[in-house]
Amino acid sequence: SLDVLESMGASIQIEPSGEGIEPSGNITVKSSSLHGTEIGGDLIPRLIDELPVIAVAAAFAEGRTVIRDAEELKVKESNRIDAMERELRKAGVDVHSTEDGLIIDGGRPVCGGSFESYGDHRIAMSMSVLALAAEGESRIENPQCINISYPQFFETLQKIRR
Repeated sequence: SLDVLESMGASIQIEPSGEGIEPSGNITVKSSSLHGTEIGGDLIPRLIDELPVIAVAAAFAEGRTVIRDAEELKVKESNRIDAMERELRKAGVDVHSTEDGLIIDGGRPVCGGSFESYGDHRIAMSMSVLALAAEGESRIENPQCINISYPQFFETLQKIRR
């Protein structure tokens, strides 16, 4: 997912801190202007679970982002393609679903609102990230589903916000 965000123009620096099964390190992210990109093919299996939050980044990016080859999103904890389309639309984002992904035309103002999690931790976390940058207040329905994968999510989010 870091590669995709960098392709969108994100300013990310990574300091590797060790070896292991999963790479680890310190990541420094600086505010930057994002632009649309195309995401598909061999990249999709490596970031299938991160696509909802990448869709949120695309909502704030200038231009068009196309996510394709991601039909697996339909059979996760929720149909993440349909869920992200519905929730991003509530925020005023120009988004359209396709058979295997999403087309997001970003760069317009993103509004807060009342967002559904669908009991899906990835949707709840993604919409929480959107709410931080959206204009106005937001509410996430059933946010406790996040505890499935990241019980300290809101605590971490508060630390990052500072």
